[in-house]
Amino acid sequence: MSKNDKQKTDTENKPKATDSFQNGSIKSPKVKKIKNSIYEQELFRMQLELVKLHEWIKQKGLKVVVVFEGRDAAGKGGVIKRITQHLNSRICRVVALPAPTERETTQWYFQRYVPHLPAAGEMVLLDRSWYNRAGVERVMGFCTDDEYSEFLRSCPEFERMLVRSGIILIKYWFSVSDEEQEKRFQSRLEEPHKRWKLSPMDLESRSRWIEYSKAKDRMFAHTDIKQAPWYVVKSDIKKHARLNCIAHLLSMIPYEDLTPEPIELPSRKDSAGYVRPPFTDQTFVPDKYP
Repeated sequence: MSKNDKQKTDTENKPKATDSFQNGSIKSPKVKKIKNSIYEQELFRMQLELVKLHEWIKQKGLKVVVVFEGRDAAGKGGVIKRITQHLNSRICRVVALPAPTERETTQWYFQRYVPHLPAAGEMVLLDRSWYNRAGVERVMGFCTDDEYSEFLRSCPEFERMLVRSGIILIKYWFSVSDEEQEKRFQSRLEEPHKRWKLSPMDLESRSRWIEYSKAKDRMFAHTDIKQAPWYVVKSDIKKHARLNCIAHLLSMIPYEDLTPEPIELPSRKDSAGYVRPPFTDQTFVPDKYP
């Protein structure tokens, strides 16, 4: 190799001027954030499509389960809130189970999740799921090594069984950098209306970043199956994550627009002598705001 060729190769292998180094690795340049006006416009458009999907699921008797997993403060709740904002809660349900009771800890592990699975015409959004065993339970020592190993063996079979039964199973993992997670934790400390989101478990997870990373990698190795693959959502920018996740969800279930024809309201019937009781017989909420 000539001296000029070697200099050219060395130059090509160097990081670009827009890159920066952090912790010994190259950090990608900052991504340009979407404008608020475009974000609101796209979110509203996709929420209308979610209403159409919701109606399609109801009319066609589909059974849909969407799993939302990821690190603490990764933005799962924000996406779920935008998905359900205009949907009928009897058709699209959010399930966020608390810690298992003493009785539940003696059951078959998947047993407490089964009652929440959808019937025909329903969509269930799991804000964390049976994957607690592969994440927080493993890292925090809430399960034994045997229980953890059994989960990794049985989970793929459990999910294949769900799919064979006719359930559409979609799994999302929200990926957030440690720097962004730290910023969101600090925000929760500083803003009173967010402080409830910062649990003792969240605080403990800060010191166990590597353990959670290893647990996630092993979980993916065992449960990223053809019948129910994992879809990773980059969530350092919340608005991008919300739009990308909703757009992907809409693409996963073929649907048609079943919007009813315009409805004409019937005219009200004559009161036929009905007399409303006097206001003094009723207790009203005080008018604090004009």
